[in-house]
Amino acid sequence: MLYILYGQDDFSLNQAVEKIKVDLGDWEMLVTTTTSLEGQHLTLSELRNKCDTAPFLSSHRLVMVDGLLGRFEAKQSRPRSGKGRSGNGLGEWEDLASYIKQMPKTTALMLVDGEVKGHNPLLKKLSPVAEVRTFPLLRGNELKAWIQQRVREHGGNITPQAVNLLAELIGGDLWAMNGEIQKLILYSQERPIGEDDVRQLVSYIQEANIFALVDAVAESRTELAQKILHRLYHDGMAPTYILVMITRQFRLIAQARDLGKGLSRLQIQDRLGLKSSYGLDKTLSQAKLYDFEGVKRAYDKLLETDLAIKTGKYSDKLAIELLVTELACLNP
Repeated sequence: MLYILYGQDDFSLNQAVEKIKVDLGDWEMLVTTTTSLEGQHLTLSELRNKCDTAPFLSSHRLVMVDGLLGRFEAKQSRPRSGKGRSGNGLGEWEDLASYIKQMPKTTALMLVDGEVKGHNPLLKKLSPVAEVRTFPLLRGNELKAWIQQRVREHGGNITPQAVNLLAELIGGDLWAMNGEIQKLILYSQERPIGEDDVRQLVSYIQEANIFALVDAVAESRTELAQKILHRLYHDGMAPTYILVMITRQFRLIAQARDLGKGLSRLQIQDRLGLKSSYGLDKTLSQAKLYDFEGVKRAYDKLLETDLAIKTGKYSDKLAIELLVTELACLNP
């Protein structure tokens, strides 16, 4: 048995791994015969030794290898095993598919990886003899359907408006989404989760307020920026964390300006590392308000504020309040 599981949605991937473990038999006994290996420096002989070992007090041995497929992505110019080469760069791993056919039936081999392209030579070689499952990040209607299903699984109910807001704020980070859903169900008790519940409880609202703060700064609305800043203080956000988040947003603005034209929204979102469409929309709109010199001046002010806090020139709160005022004056 060979399982290949890969993709950016590591939440769903992890659930699939646990389901396979359950299907292999007694979970407690399987734990004692499970071996985890790091794929980056693994040799084929080491893998075969582990797979050929008979299970003890269990019907199966599970061998899990993390990151083996990633070794043979396009950026890798040669095999890392150092034992021979082949036209596709697999080296000794060219023989893995043949070994799978003679691997003990009591062994289940699982290759787990992050994002892997379809032209990966090891993936192409192993696909005919493997059960392959892919886990891309959920987006759009698929993400919204997942939210609704997850709420039902936890015994709750949710309005379409709340589903849309959760999808916008959190995006495809299902670990974070699952945690927020559990909090919302406890908070709403037996009534459906509404949009107001999301706005009151979801921690990602703080990130949304950072976007609002940068919006106000970019539009030179000093009074509004100060009001938003004090709201963040009231919500318990530390001044130093606010500085980190503002710096992060200006870094995203700079990166968004540097990205070449012709990229799709999904490509830009992936390049920026943003999980939610809400964050992408805000960053792209803010990038239009700054030229290169404007971003550079903002970075200079952020550095000055960081030094002022670290040297004790100003208190944390005063330094951030001065920063917000100065940033708003940079973009008249």
